[in-house]
Amino acid sequence: MAFIDLVKWNSIPGVYVWKFPSQELSTLTQLIVSESQEAILLKEGKMIGTFGPGRHTLDTNNIPILSKFFKIPFGGQSPFTAEVWFINKAITLDVKWGTPDPIQLMDPKYQIMLPVRGFGQFGVQIENGAKFLIKIVGTLSQYDGNTLMSHFKGIVITKVKESIARKLVLEGMSILEINAHLSEISDFLQHDIEGDLAEFGLKLMQFKILSINAPEDDPSVKQLKAALAKKAEMNIVGYSYQQERSFNTMESAASNPGGGGTGIMGAGIGMGMGFGMGGAMGNAAMGMAQQMQFAPSQSQGTPCPKCGGQIPVNGKFCAACGFAVVQDSPNTEQQSCICDKCGTKAPKGAKFCPNCGDVYNLCAKCGTDNPDGQINCRECGSQMPVKCSNCGTVTAEKCRFCPSCGKELVKTCSKCGELAAPNVKFCAQCGTAIQ
Repeated sequence: MAFIDLVKWNSIPGVYVWKFPSQELSTLTQLIVSESQEAILLKEGKMIGTFGPGRHTLDTNNIPILSKFFKIPFGGQSPFTAEVWFINKAITLDVKWGTPDPIQLMDPKYQIMLPVRGFGQFGVQIENGAKFLIKIVGTLSQYDGNTLMSHFKGIVITKVKESIARKLVLEGMSILEINAHLSEISDFLQHDIEGDLAEFGLKLMQFKILSINAPEDDPSVKQLKAALAKKAEMNIVGYSYQQERSFNTMESAASNPGGGGTGIMGAGIGMGMGFGMGGAMGNAAMGMAQQMQFAPSQSQGTPCPKCGGQIPVNGKFCAACGFAVVQDSPNTEQQSCICDKCGTKAPKGAKFCPNCGDVYNLCAKCGTDNPDGQINCRECGSQMPVKCSNCGTVTAEKCRFCPSCGKELVKTCSKCGELAAPNVKFCAQCGTAIQ
């Protein structure tokens, strides 16, 4: 029977554990363990010795438990059988991971379902060789990076999915913005995963997310990017989606050979009733009408007080800008309110703008809608009702402090006496710093 005189392993990149092919050893066998390695001997399935870097002789001095198995000398050399496992304890930093299938998530910012996938890599080091060998390797002849990832990808992918979903849902972040937070998510995942790997004798090193993205060829991704590109174009040019649709309507009417001036006039009325457009659109419509030689006759009706266009006799709407003129009621301004943000009209008593959703903050005297935090009405100058941010009490009197809880409601300019909100730093009338 031939006995092995020398046992050693030249480490292979990407291999974490390797089993020496022969079990025929003796008490004179030399075991050589390199730096960043550890050797473990197993006898009948039990660990009988652990060896660090250096040269070791497998005798009873190094392995006292051998004396229980071998009682009779064999010519000065006692043979025995045992498994020799080598553990590679070097740090490996190129273990790659990735989501096998895109994760379907709702983008909280744009309210659209998008497929999300993630890619990255991490490093591992076998910190406890005996625990790793017993719990993970088992009876395999060797253990490499692919085998390791197949064992732990379930833990990694599950944690990655949870972290991405948490970041999107709890913080209201768009998928298109999440790549700015890769380092933050990577640090969180490393802290979350390292406990699971430590249970098997592994130490997690430098967990990194390299990319979180959505497939470019997905229809939802194409739709979202096209909408964002269109929005950016509108912001640069300076018009809205409603204005673009109105221009398209006018162009279609102008290109209709049988429509004549009636097409343009009908388009103007449609814009006024459907979109509530302002003076800028009215001027654009008037310009187009003049270019096509359909200028309104000054002898038929009255000029529009908003855009200067023509209002027909007994008409209720301007043909150019859609401005409503109710002639049968002397209290026209009291029957409706105009949104301070977008200029859309709404019936008296409405609480929200039907076009942009802004909450109406009406003056008690003239009914004009004012921006939130306005102290004096921008139309008539009357003091607006002030709501206490502490207790919610609303008062229309010129009170500096809340009559219910005493919290400061407004500040007074020391130079001109103008009232200002508590968070205002400079007077809107004279520019004096408010202390």
